[in-house]
Amino acid sequence: MRPIDTNMRLSQTLFGATFHNPVLLAAGTCGFGEELEDALDLEALGGIVTKSVTLEPRAGNPPPRVVEAGNAMLNSVGLANPGLERVCSEKLPWMREHLSSIQVFVSVAGHVPDEYWRIIEGLESVGGFLGYELNLSCPNDTRLGGLPFALDPDALRVVVEGARKLTDRPLLVKLAPNVPDIGPVAEAAEDAGADGVTLVNTMPGLLIDIASRRAALGAGSGGLSGPALRAVGVHAVHRARACTSITLLGVGGITAAEDAIQYLLAGASLVQVGTATFADPRAAQRVVMGIARYTEKMGIENVQDLIGVVQGTDRPVPVSGGPR
Repeated sequence: MRPIDTNMRLSQTLFGATFHNPVLLAAGTCGFGEELEDALDLEALGGIVTKSVTLEPRAGNPPPRVVEAGNAMLNSVGLANPGLERVCSEKLPWMREHLSSIQVFVSVAGHVPDEYWRIIEGLESVGGFLGYELNLSCPNDTRLGGLPFALDPDALRVVVEGARKLTDRPLLVKLAPNVPDIGPVAEAAEDAGADGVTLVNTMPGLLIDIASRRAALGAGSGGLSGPALRAVGVHAVHRARACTSITLLGVGGITAAEDAIQYLLAGASLVQVGTATFADPRAAQRVVMGIARYTEKMGIENVQDLIGVVQGTDRPVPVSGGPR
């Protein structure tokens, strides 16, 4: 099979930067890039989203942290990461040197708004990356009710508005899927100053070992990802596209090019490959080549011509209940 030139067909300019193709590695699945350097050609991708950075180092949750869940994966890693200081002194310099040809978003996580803002201030002082992805699926301070920011539009606005004042870099907001209607939440993120929305994070889940009668994960419940989440993610992108005008990034259950193309058709400009990387570190590269082959086969000159052109979905999809 002859090689396919992906650059001409798949390249886009977004957030004032060039993405060679629409495929990124998702937060929490590729570390800071260094961990996968020998396993795949990172420069063949559009970019990466780093592991979530917290203010202080985190050792993570007790094992087991990852278990199979049928056509899905359940994880509770606990945002294990080296913390802001080491990310600034070790990870950002490495990424600046080795990932200069692709786009990098740094994922940021915290329990209260001030933690997000302090992390951004620290990262801004070093630089060497394109923008931020705010992981807003972490619990709030219990004094605020304990809801994840992504499930509380008012709390979401506080975090995003504060972050917007601290940086001119692109701000992505990563939303949770377990809301009645994700459209208004995405709209709230846009109104607060977000440049893009990542859809979706994992879905809360629990597996129980019936022999021990204990949770299969060391931390109890966890986040469900993988193919079982795909339809939820595609629907979320489609719904958000109807409510917002900012850039959308689709993530959830992408294992092949066909999956990524669904997200593009629903309205995402970029996609992220996550769980599939655990089974095959080169999965994202295969997705890139598959999208290129599809555009060539269909006579599509640029991937942008695919974005948001899904047919037959004008009638609103019910957000709850069974088939109608």
